[in-house]
Amino acid sequence: MEQDMSVALITGGSAGLGRALVTAFAARDWTVITDARRADRLVALRAVVGPRVITIPGDIADAEHRRTLIGEVEALSALDLLIHNASTLGPVPLRPLREVSERDLAHAWTVNAGAPAALSRALLPWLKKSDGVVISLSSDAAVEHYPTWGAYAAGKAALDHLTLTLGAEEGLDTYAVDPGDLRTEMHQAAFPGEDISDRPLPETAVPAFLEIVRRRPPSGRYRAAELSPLEV
Repeated sequence: MEQDMSVALITGGSAGLGRALVTAFAARDWTVITDARRADRLVALRAVVGPRVITIPGDIADAEHRRTLIGEVEALSALDLLIHNASTLGPVPLRPLREVSERDLAHAWTVNAGAPAALSRALLPWLKKSDGVVISLSSDAAVEHYPTWGAYAAGKAALDHLTLTLGAEEGLDTYAVDPGDLRTEMHQAAFPGEDISDRPLPETAVPAFLEIVRRRPPSGRYRAAELSPLEV
């Protein structure tokens, strides 16, 4: 059945920037599908945000979980926006590549690049039907070379390319967006014992994503800090 509504799928929506994005789009009357590995956090999210959010616990790296997400889109028969937010640092504390096992590399790359690419491909029929938007969360680590960040960075670099190439191939508006350093649980895990309270809150990056969806600039890689209504 066709639905007269805007539908977004935002992965990793239970904390940090993902939670801020889910909250922002639901507040603007979007129906938002989201997931996370911790079911209790999704319950808490829905209690705050309300019934416009469809929560599905699971790991994005699991193919069966991705099929469940796809099933929710199919049930709504609509998808206007796909945001790949779920990601992993890899093994923490962060360590040089010589100390990262092949298994850990493979898992980090699956979560950060392989699983999002698979989800994008599977959701192409709905995205193309709605002339939808795909946004992948990038990082400055995708274009710089920071010691100990190799596993994460390589996955993000791959995700940038996969997202933008898919857009070029399929005629979709696709974006890789670097939100900058934010005060999140994942960022804290990268700097154990350090005070990261000087980093901006995740909510400060949300306007850049809203602006992309509203104005739809040319596909490409953007830094959230550079995006404003006057600059897009």
